[in-house]
Amino acid sequence: MAVLAGGGAPAVAQDASSGAVLPDGGIPVTSDLVHRVCGTCHRADEQRRMSRISYQRTTPEGWQQTIRRMVLLNDLQIEPADAREAVRYLATNHGLAPEEARLGAFEVERRNIDFYYEADPETQQTCNRCHSMGRVLNQRRTLEEWELLTAMHRGYYPLADVQGFLVGDWLGGPGPEVDDGDDGRTAVERAVAHLAEVFPLDSAEWASWSANMRTPRLEGAWALVGYERGQGPVYGEVVVEADPSAPDQFETRARYTYPARDVNVTRTGQALVYTGYQWRGRSTSPEHFSAREVLFVSRDRDEIAGRWFTGAYDERGIDVTLRRVGPEPLITGVYPPAVSAAAGEVTLRLFGANLPDELDAASIDLGAGLTVTGVGGQSSTAATLQVTVAPDARVGSRDLFIGRSALTEAVTVYDEIHRLEVTPATGLARVGGAAFPKQFERFEARAWHDGPDGESGTDDDLDLGMLPDVDWSVEEYAVTFDDDDVAFVGTLGEHGVFEPAVDGPNPERSGERNNVGDVWVVATLATGPDGSALDRPLRARAHLLVTVPLYIRRGESGQ
Repeated sequence: MAVLAGGGAPAVAQDASSGAVLPDGGIPVTSDLVHRVCGTCHRADEQRRMSRISYQRTTPEGWQQTIRRMVLLNDLQIEPADAREAVRYLATNHGLAPEEARLGAFEVERRNIDFYYEADPETQQTCNRCHSMGRVLNQRRTLEEWELLTAMHRGYYPLADVQGFLVGDWLGGPGPEVDDGDDGRTAVERAVAHLAEVFPLDSAEWASWSANMRTPRLEGAWALVGYERGQGPVYGEVVVEADPSAPDQFETRARYTYPARDVNVTRTGQALVYTGYQWRGRSTSPEHFSAREVLFVSRDRDEIAGRWFTGAYDERGIDVTLRRVGPEPLITGVYPPAVSAAAGEVTLRLFGANLPDELDAASIDLGAGLTVTGVGGQSSTAATLQVTVAPDARVGSRDLFIGRSALTEAVTVYDEIHRLEVTPATGLARVGGAAFPKQFERFEARAWHDGPDGESGTDDDLDLGMLPDVDWSVEEYAVTFDDDDVAFVGTLGEHGVFEPAVDGPNPERSGERNNVGDVWVVATLATGPDGSALDRPLRARAHLLVTVPLYIRRGESGQ
């Protein structure tokens, strides 16, 4: 029951036609379609507020999951077109402000990260027992709605009692040890109190955004800057066209390049923008993977950023930033991002948008020690630069200028590669291919210079970028005597892509065990980027856990 500031029972409104009794506050539902498809269970009052629905806000994925749950568990009968329109309405009118969505963006972008909720670690521990904390961060509810949400968990998932509710005897035996703090409340009750205070239905951010929200105007050309682990930087252009009959829907055409792999890609797609800024799309490519797109439009509409991703576990993705192309030249990147002071003559590829028609060497300023001597292969989005590196060029990053356009830290000069680093430091893959899909893992090796202080791991270290050509290998991560994981867990490709083995018992393995285990993923560099032999090979490694499939995936969501 929602508690008023002065105590006592909450104020309620009576629906004269349906008899519904609803708490004060809430967001009226103005969509006739939502009333039609949801009104059988969610009664409305005279202000068109609907039970439960009017007292919560969430992402497009959150509303889609709610409708799926209603279909699967509550026998909701709804046409797919009506379901899409309901999500569209609710995500826009009962959604999140940009400031509210930022904290839980990793959840909808499907990023596999270690997230730590500093505001209340106990709440994270309580909620993480079943699902990502991101599911919680993307909810806004009244106190009563948070309480009803926990009641739903107890009804559908009885083990929730063991995990956070019960104190004392349970199931006829001693109950779990639950820290009841100083007030006698269970962990879940404390979490609900925290969430109702920190993530309420009504907020200043939502009041401001909902008053100012409008359909974004995104048509035009956008410069693409991206990064895919193991494949390196991505540069290109995306053209966005609006649907005249539905201004929040868009079609896209993209062209981009992976300069580290010399791969060119074209892509077409469709997108819908919810809440005035939440881009949700799908795109396909004849040369590349099909992708879901989860992006966020900046408030000034000059940038769209997020992730394109694919895979059975959404594990492969490109971090994408789109920048609106205006009348001025825009410089987006240089490849390779680092050059040796001993290289002499090097070739760099310049990427951007609206580059000058006649780009001459004298107009390109790369800073002291780097002189552009020639320009070739020029277009409005790319050019090839011939550059002389002075033997006395100082180690450090250089900004690039073309007239008034600039790119900070475009190129780094180094005299030695001091160390390698394999990312991610801890990887995860899942066996599959028989009964369940495989979860791949992708690694990359980055080169580092220790910087002016000569010490590794300090703030002045220079990131020299991904090394496209290193030797990859797998070594045993010894956990037990006679460990044999290397022989069974899977294979590591030449570009750091790990493919796990098949799922299920393996008769060729002792005890017919599954093909799971721990291994080291090792990168070795024997020659520098210029082909010269290093004084000693450089090595780096990461820990890879190959585990069983994820048999139950709660909270699946898509566009």
